[in-house]
Amino acid sequence: MNINKLHRFDLTRANAIKLQAELAPAIKTVDQPEGNIFLIAGVDVSIGRQGSTGRAAVVVINYPALEIIAESIHEGPAAMPYIPGLLSFRELPLILPALEKLDFEPDLFIVDGHGVAHPRRLGIAAHLGLFIDKPTIGCAKSRLCGKHDEVGWSRGSSADLYEGDEVIGRVIRTREGSKPVYISAGHRIGLEFAASWVLKLTSRFRLPEPVRRAHLTAGRSANLKV
Repeated sequence: MNINKLHRFDLTRANAIKLQAELAPAIKTVDQPEGNIFLIAGVDVSIGRQGSTGRAAVVVINYPALEIIAESIHEGPAAMPYIPGLLSFRELPLILPALEKLDFEPDLFIVDGHGVAHPRRLGIAAHLGLFIDKPTIGCAKSRLCGKHDEVGWSRGSSADLYEGDEVIGRVIRTREGSKPVYISAGHRIGLEFAASWVLKLTSRFRLPEPVRRAHLTAGRSANLKV
């Protein structure tokens, strides 16, 4: 698939933060993406304990069968150490080459990470959305910013995630008894639509199937201990 060449990644921390602020206004959150959703890609990255080598995985499934129809991986050095709020500068240099290997463009992307639920409204899912100009959803396992009320214990229970008076995401219990996930719009999608798709794609496990499969694939390497 085609990738927009937005910028380089060899930036200082200060310049990366400045770039996030410049790019964030380009994010579009719309109620519902155009067209039908049949092919959904899960995106995840696993980086070894030494923090030097990473493996990105893109797993594409069809809906509603939830069958894997394609996988793409890319291994390489991590471009930046882990810095809260700058995950996309560490992981996108691994994700983008994996996406380029796909022979087609999925209809929707779900990324292990945040979308606009980010201090500068440009988490990895939103940032990726600008590179591919496709609908993206952020599905994170922990909170980066914002506050929310307690979430009920039954599947589907949720609470909005606020920063000040702004709703930046939703905290959803996808499986009874499991920790909730943090959902936010990435690009070309709205929060309601993003939340509904996460629940559609989650059954027996905490994570939606595309992201769960990508997580397993990203960690499956003889040369990468995670």
